[in-house]
Amino acid sequence: VWDDVRTSGIAADIAAGDVDRLRPKTGLPLASYFAGTKVKWLLDNVKKLRDDLANKKKRSSVRFGTIDTWLVYQLTGKKSNTKGAANVGGLFLTDVSNASRWLFLDIHTLQWDQDLIDTVCAPHSLPLSALPEVRPSSEVYTALSSKCGISSFDGVLIASILGDQQAALFGQGAFSPGEAKNTYGTGMFLMMNTGTDMIPSTHGLLTTVAFKIGDNDVVYALEGSVSHSGSTVQWLRDQLRMIENAPQSETLAATTKSNGGLYFVPAFAGLFAPYWRSDARACIVGMTTTHHKGHICRAALEAAAYQTREVFDAIYADSNVTLKELKVDGGASNNKLLMQFQADIINVDVVRPRVMETTSMGAAFAAGLAVGVWKNTAQIQALWAADKRFVPNMESATREELWKGWKKAVSKSFGWVGEPEIDEKEKEDKEENEDKEEKEDKEEPAQVEEVQQEETVVAVEVEVQQKNDPPATVVEMHGYTLATLGAISVAALAVGVLIGRRM
Repeated sequence: VWDDVRTSGIAADIAAGDVDRLRPKTGLPLASYFAGTKVKWLLDNVKKLRDDLANKKKRSSVRFGTIDTWLVYQLTGKKSNTKGAANVGGLFLTDVSNASRWLFLDIHTLQWDQDLIDTVCAPHSLPLSALPEVRPSSEVYTALSSKCGISSFDGVLIASILGDQQAALFGQGAFSPGEAKNTYGTGMFLMMNTGTDMIPSTHGLLTTVAFKIGDNDVVYALEGSVSHSGSTVQWLRDQLRMIENAPQSETLAATTKSNGGLYFVPAFAGLFAPYWRSDARACIVGMTTTHHKGHICRAALEAAAYQTREVFDAIYADSNVTLKELKVDGGASNNKLLMQFQADIINVDVVRPRVMETTSMGAAFAAGLAVGVWKNTAQIQALWAADKRFVPNMESATREELWKGWKKAVSKSFGWVGEPEIDEKEKEDKEENEDKEEKEDKEEPAQVEEVQQEETVVAVEVEVQQKNDPPATVVEMHGYTLATLGAISVAALAVGVLIGRRM
């Protein structure tokens, strides 16, 4: 998945000391965050995948895709003759918002770029045919049929595909340049619409595609991505057993009026925007014997607000746009203590919407535009309504003193790890598996080389936290290999399907 750091070494090797090496074309820094590094990992570690690419008959049948691509492929495919296998023969496509997070897409042309692919995947060769067709975010792609195995889907249109954060931006009605939203989920993602202007970032942000509606011009965005936000609270619950549930973090945090000089930098997977420091690790600093778990919970919540301010400031530095308010969503936006502290530390109003499931709403809105439920974005924007507004009430001197402490704490998280070392056990397992696969290939009958009309599908489920598992789901078929990458964007596709009108 996107926060799997095992591809950090791959990103560092490609960067060769310059993490912004591919920014002019991709808008992205080189980091494990992006799907292209997962492709490289698979090519390095899955021998059968390399064999398929080397085989002239099978090479054109190798496929890679993010979750949205896999869902479309399954929903538009037909049942395999092999019992228990996944569907086969579906449409192979993605949208511009998901495609823009691969490190393979030229965000100027909105097309896959072979030079980028070769740079990221070297020394392997990956053909363009292995990547899905790039389409707009809102259009009627096709109508489903009962052949997919779900009779009730017959005639339902697939009408939108959006990346997670782009869908949330759409769901917040942020259709005009300068409008922004901040999502507090597992990570934290602040995104601002920049319109049809693509603004290169020099302050650690992502220049990315926001969405493309039908034949209209593509809309771009600046985004600051933070790896740990809600997952920090989850760590307090699951690893430290400090709390029993997420809401309890607010209760404990409220037992103290301040952090008492204690800061929590949740760099569990390094620091993303605006630093992009893979060598950083989480730390709690400023602790004394007077501190208790209430202080730690408060520091964990405050960390999300501090990281938001860092992105908030970077957006201003890159765009010269001052955000007058910040629309928020995601699970942690229900935390009143955090939302008030957020307003205090950025010194602008924080606004929570009445409908919190903005990602689902965004996918629904985009699909509705495609099938005529709404005529334009103005009609959609009129549906948005605020639930709660948090107004800053912190003294300027207090704000700056807290900010100074945070910046000092962040500096203490740097330099904890160097280049990832190759685990000897992992190396031995890899060599053993390759020897086994080579032996099996020699024993395999010659006719298996032929591409069968009805492919056999074997899905391999993964637990990404286990060291020896690939950061993806690899689906292998006779003459067909499809890898659904655990990328940055979890597609908001399902709602886009269900809102579609029947033909």
